[in-house]
Amino acid sequence: MSKKSKPTSARDARLAQARQEQQSKERRRTFLLVGSTALVIVAILAMVGYAIVSESEEREAAGDLAAVQEYDYEGGTHVQGEVDYEESPPVGGKHNPVWLNCGVYDEPVPSQHAVHSLEHGAVWVTYDPDLPEAQVDTLEETLPDTYTILSPYEGEMPSKIVASAWGHRLALDSADDPRLKGFIKEYREGPQTPEPGAACTGGVDASGAMSQ
Repeated sequence: MSKKSKPTSARDARLAQARQEQQSKERRRTFLLVGSTALVIVAILAMVGYAIVSESEEREAAGDLAAVQEYDYEGGTHVQGEVDYEESPPVGGKHNPVWLNCGVYDEPVPSQHAVHSLEHGAVWVTYDPDLPEAQVDTLEETLPDTYTILSPYEGEMPSKIVASAWGHRLALDSADDPRLKGFIKEYREGPQTPEPGAACTGGVDASGAMSQ
């Protein structure tokens, strides 16, 4: 006679049920872990893609700065009186020991003081005095509040508007040219600055008078 199998005890049944429940919990944890990891990966890829697109759009909006002219000048050479600069407007070289206060001017400013501001990292935007008022307003709206100078320029210029930084210059024909913003972003307190962190206030105004 064949032996009859012993009936499953209540204890064995509880153990089997517990194992099943534990296995179910482990499967759920695995699914959650895999799902969470996939979401993190997707989020990272999305952020990387957004950064790449944003950088590309920003570069496109800033325009091509290939037309920027470069000049080789060492900083720190202080002299008194007017200076005969090779470039007009000047982009570097000898300059007055006192810098020009950054800001917006409606009259020409002394170049020997403005060049000192360039040495401190300022961007100097000059324009033809006959430039339409609407264009001047656009220039004023475009320039940041700090480390920029806007002024008319009575000397010879290569274009109606010129953006200058220490050792760098960009000729522009319109205040709407997107390269102006690109130039400011690239060179305002940029790596070309001989004296980074130096002040752009506490100097002289358009008349050459010291600030009070």
